[in-house]
Parts: sequence; structure tokens; C-alpha cells
Amino acid sequence: MPIYEYKCKGCERQFELLRSFRDGHTPARCPACGSEQTNRLLSMFAAPHAEGAGSDGGDCGWDAQAGACFRGG
Repeated sequence: MPIYEYKCKGCERQFELLRSFRDGHTPARCPACGSEQTNRLLSMFAAPHAEGAGSDGGDCGWDAQAGACFRGG
């Protein structure tokens, strides 16, 4: 299943959800405020660039209870 990125219109948080292709275009519920007023963002494809190379350390804060990765504030 792919990971889709969304932005909430209510609280303006960005988050990621693991969803099926079938559900990718349906509104997602924001894990932070519960709003379904969200927009799917255009994501860039990423691939490992070298053996043992990790991520760039970005500002993703994984919320295990929500099952989402929050970016920024």
C-alpha cells in the first residue's frame, strides 16, 4: 500500500497515511483535529541512494497512535 500525504484545511497540519490505492483519493481524517476537510498533496518519489544510507533526518514526527507522520509545527 502506498503512503499518501495530506494537509488539513482546519489545523493546517501535514500528515501521511498508509492507504490502499482505492482509498487514496477519498478524504482523509486529520489525526490531529479530526477534520475530514483535507487535501491530498503531490508527493515526490524517493528511493534509497546508497547501501546503509539513512534518511536526511527531516522533521517528521511519527505519531504511532494516529498512524501518521506530522511535518513541521
